Amino acid sequence: MTDATQFRLLLVEDEPTQRKLAERLLRRAGYVVETANDGEEALAKILAGEFQLLLTDWDMPGMDGKTLCRRVREANLPTYLYMLLLTSHDSTDDLVAGLEAGADDYVKKPANESELLARLNAGRRIVRLEQSLREANTQIHLLSITDPLTGTFNRRYLNEQLALEVERARRYHRPLSAVMADLDRFKRINDECGHQTGDEVLCRFAQLMKEAVRQPLDWVARYGGEEFVIVLPETDRAGAIVVAEKIRALCADNPMAACSGPIEVTASFGVAELVSEAATQSHAAAGEALLRRADAALYTSKNEGRNRVTAG
Repeated sequence: MTDATQFRLLLVEDEPTQRKLAERLLRRAGYVVETANDGEEALAKILAGEFQLLLTDWDMPGMDGKTLCRRVREANLPTYLYMLLLTSHDSTDDLVAGLEAGADDYVKKPANESELLARLNAGRRIVRLEQSLREANTQIHLLSITDPLTGTFNRRYLNEQLALEVERARRYHRPLSAVMADLDRFKRINDECGHQTGDEVLCRFAQLMKEAVRQPLDWVARYGGEEFVIVLPETDRAGAIVVAEKIRALCADNPMAACSGPIEVTASFGVAELVSEAATQSHAAAGEALLRRADAALYTSKNEGRNRVTAG
């Protein structure tokens, strides 16, 4: 078997004998092959499944191969589909029309087996390059929205995504809450144990919060320093208080593991829910107001002795 086994190929051919012969050839070459009898069936399979390669005859009853290629490109699939046309057309105008419809390449019928497999092999290379580029772009995007130390989302993501959460909550008339969390007397940890230990405590606290919420619906972002924001869609004020109290107790009852040994740490929390009175504000402004109210509640928790949850 070759690395062709990594690729799912859809073969579209209306003539049964030709379809069977081509399917046998492609399976011998190592491809995972599915077949369709016509363009309509092929389009339905493409929209329902994930294929990397399409090998289609041009001349078929109903939807022909050129139209199929055009319809596939119009569908804006999430991943790239390399499309190869099998055609008896030999005029330059016809071939240009097929390529302009979205086909990547063509092979003239009757197809030479070596040429057909070579062109499919070229298609595999293009698909692999597209996959690599997509994965690299995804990784770059992830790095751009992630705090490099704690692995939570960063302030940039918080600013952008919170506005979207506000928009969604307003549109569907659903609750949205935010919890502001801050480690108590964190400066003393840095001063007495060193910044490396302080970083370890921050990372452990971030992990504790992420494990305590309903990912990916709920999410955590680093607001700055030792301060974090927990965004809780579909959660009202009472529910957010429960979440904050759960995290507070976990933090207080479980010393943080660090290279220098276990460290007892507590945290304070401020809770706020999106209010209907903010409907006249923009989504971004309403999100900022929500954070200000959570921050004010956090400030109350600090002033009243720390290691507690206050709702604003």
